[in-house]
Amino acid sequence: MKPLTAAQRRIVEAADPGTGRLSGSEAQLTALVRARLAFRHPRPPHAYFLTSAGHRVRDEGAAPAPPPPEPSPPAPASSGVFAARTGTETEPTGAEGPARAREVRSAWEGLVELRRMTNPDGTRDRPCAWERTHLVQAAALALEAAGCGPAGPDREGYRVSPTPQPEAVAVREPTAEGIRACATALERAGWQTSEHAERRGGGRYVLASPRRV
Repeated sequence: MKPLTAAQRRIVEAADPGTGRLSGSEAQLTALVRARLAFRHPRPPHAYFLTSAGHRVRDEGAAPAPPPPEPSPPAPASSGVFAARTGTETEPTGAEGPARAREVRSAWEGLVELRRMTNPDGTRDRPCAWERTHLVQAAALALEAAGCGPAGPDREGYRVSPTPQPEAVAVREPTAEGIRACATALERAGWQTSEHAERRGGGRYVLASPRRV
């Protein structure tokens, strides 16, 4: 690999410390892709991120990074608009049936690819920085991709909500079987879970956090 220019090294060192997202001119970023230090996300907005090799180069001599930009979503649908269903929506949103299944599958595949490209060790089975900064959306996508059904105006299902605890969401489901299914789905997606009793009403819920190791 050719030595990096001073401008290229500044771009690498200024990458977002969590996601590895890069900022620079198209020519500079394309050169980093050719050097296999960066990749261009295949979905809009087509942001550039450090590869595992890029993370290593940055860690060898990183300068303090500026405040991070807003990370891009893991995998919007082909229309550019995708939102994981948290079960808290008050009215129907987006596609249904097979079209929705395709959108969810595409979003999950994009998120797994983002894990591979932005986790320093390239692992796909552990949540990445984007998920830790978008907890509710990430947990909801993992649940929907696993076949769990979100609650809606006319149906019962899971509901994902934030909690006062750092890096934790609460997942509620009206049945004990549903609670267990949600916990299993999240664990398979790289989250750690624990089941708790509600303070009022006698119900139960799952507390879930992205696994770090």
